[in-house]
Amino acid sequence: MKIVVLAIAAAALAQAGAGDVDVYSPQQLAAISKSLSQKRTQFAAEPLKKYGNHYTMVAYREATGSSEVHEKEADFFYVVEGDAILVTGGKLVNARTEKPGELRGSGIDGGTKQTLLKGSIVHIPAGTPHQVLIEKGKPFTYFVVKVIEP
Repeated sequence: MKIVVLAIAAAALAQAGAGDVDVYSPQQLAAISKSLSQKRTQFAAEPLKKYGNHYTMVAYREATGSSEVHEKEADFFYVVEGDAILVTGGKLVNARTEKPGELRGSGIDGGTKQTLLKGSIVHIPAGTPHQVLIEKGKPFTYFVVKVIEP
């Protein structure tokens, strides 16, 4: 499964065309995570770079956020530090439009739970309800590639 996800991510990245190669070392990701943790918020993110049909960021969570559905954005997560529960599928509870193409909710009804650990790789297709559940006192950092579908 991880090989398939990496192949899909590589194909999406290749669509951006030739250009500079971006490498983020474990030390750089740890430094970004530390910087985000010092903001003392339940969620913080640092955008890294925008490409043709995708963009990257590092996300840091200290608490469970809202559930969400992106109509035209697929998510790839790579867990940098910590562990969490990912709920996918089902239906958003108390769904509302956050911005065009993006719904948010207070939870998910009927989804599937999976444990994410350091080093886990996740692909969430566009249109899939998802939510990251964080245990209090256990911060979670992940690298995100958002692929914008046509």
